[in-house]
Amino acid sequence: MSYSSVDDLTGDRKPRRMPSRELEALEIRVLGSLAEKQMSTPEYYPLTLNALIAACNQKSNREPVMEASEAEVQRALDSLQEEKLAWKVVGGRAVRWEHNLDTALQLDPASKAILTLLFLRGAQTPGELRGRSDRLHPFGSISEVEEMLQRLAASPDPLVREIARRPGQKESRWMHLLGSAPHPDPLPASGERGHDRPIAARVQRLEEQITALLEEMNALKAKLGE
Repeated sequence: MSYSSVDDLTGDRKPRRMPSRELEALEIRVLGSLAEKQMSTPEYYPLTLNALIAACNQKSNREPVMEASEAEVQRALDSLQEEKLAWKVVGGRAVRWEHNLDTALQLDPASKAILTLLFLRGAQTPGELRGRSDRLHPFGSISEVEEMLQRLAASPDPLVREIARRPGQKESRWMHLLGSAPHPDPLPASGERGHDRPIAARVQRLEEQITALLEEMNALKAKLGE
């Protein structure tokens, strides 16, 4: 069974209100940070602008790490407010911000947890999603994560899609569809050492290099008439 909203489970179908455009990377990070803090530290949610900037620029549980300025985060919030995906909460000592993902995208806690992780860390396998979801939503097994991913992908307005496996990986990865699609197999980050990559990927890379060298040698021999 597939469905495009939480209410499909009760037969009361509500369509998702998708953004009118692809969201930018910082807008995705802002939404992910708001949703993460709502689930992991609800006592501090909604977030002030300063708290949100800190959440966006966290060094842990973020891929890639960002250094967004106050002006940049504010612009992202203004754009998200135009899309009705975030808005101000006025009252108290400071203006605070909250997301509107639950209503706009018809998310339940499980689907929101998965989407939040994809927002914050990019494409991931079901196993990675389950291992990183403890603070957001308890999944009993990887199969529960896989089932939710399939539901999010099968609806008329899909929010995720499956992408090809990386060399040496047993599980396929999944990515969200609300922003520009990243390259499915990005190059290693600057400073990453070759021996930090999976062995299978390193072997494949060496094989490709050897094949290229052999082709160059054969071409050179043919040119010299050997």
